[in-house]
Amino acid sequence: QVQLADSGGGLVQAGGSLRLSCAASGRASSDYVMGWFRQAPGKEREVVASISVSGSRTYYSDSVKSRFTISRDNGKNTAYLRMNSLEPEDTAVYYCAAGDNSRYSGSYYVLEHMYEYWGQGTQVTVSS
Repeated sequence: QVQLADSGGGLVQAGGSLRLSCAASGRASSDYVMGWFRQAPGKEREVVASISVSGSRTYYSDSVKSRFTISRDNGKNTAYLRMNSLEPEDTAVYYCAAGDNSRYSGSYYVLEHMYEYWGQGTQVTVSS
């Protein structure tokens, strides 16, 4: 079992930056692929980024590529999402997630069903 606590959201002006954190407790996060998803009002939840156990492989959705950076510190059992050049379209609740690395070995974890554990979500609001 893994418990995830995501934090770091808030209100920021367009062009600003935020860093989200996802602290894992319970089983070591180094056994899990970590991902960030977001859900805007009236829209389905979508993948934002994911990172492999070692951190060597990352995935970004086209809408955030070059603006967001996912990282992890396995020693601290924490994953991060650095968000730069934020746009009003980035407004959403952001969720971190953990997926067992052994289930889809070699694949990018970009689908919700690949993840077993979810944080409670943190609100990001970008004003224009």
